[in-house]
Amino acid sequence: MITMKKGLTNILLMMAVQNIYSQNENLKFKKTINMKNTSILVNANEHVRKGEYEAYLSYLTEDTKWVFVGERTLLGKEAVRQYIKDFYLSPPIFDMEKAIEEGDFVTATGNIALKNVNGEYDHYYYCDIWRFDNGKLAELKAFVIEKK
Repeated sequence: MITMKKGLTNILLMMAVQNIYSQNENLKFKKTINMKNTSILVNANEHVRKGEYEAYLSYLTEDTKWVFVGERTLLGKEAVRQYIKDFYLSPPIFDMEKAIEEGDFVTATGNIALKNVNGEYDHYYYCDIWRFDNGKLAELKAFVIEKK
């Protein structure tokens, strides 16, 4: 009887350990899946950082929509291409401080510096809300505030 109890205890203990292990693996997997769009955004931004604008544009849907709140709205990849040509006189310097991913959305905050026509950098804070569609950047709502 003691041997049977000991055997049952060992089985229950092994089941508990396996359950904890499985839960831990599921959390890792879920975290990986949940950050998929954030990874896409980081990879796309790396092309901007290097001045590889056409490579960056390949991450956008054809009908992408960018809303710079209180300033302008860009409709379509060609409008974004023109915006980059007009405003990215050299690759911007930026860092993403935080990213929060929920479903098809990634909210990113950080700092960005853009070179102006005088060759000096203008510095801004940003909060971008991205909507993804099948792994592509479909829509942006950007809140950009100049640092003073």
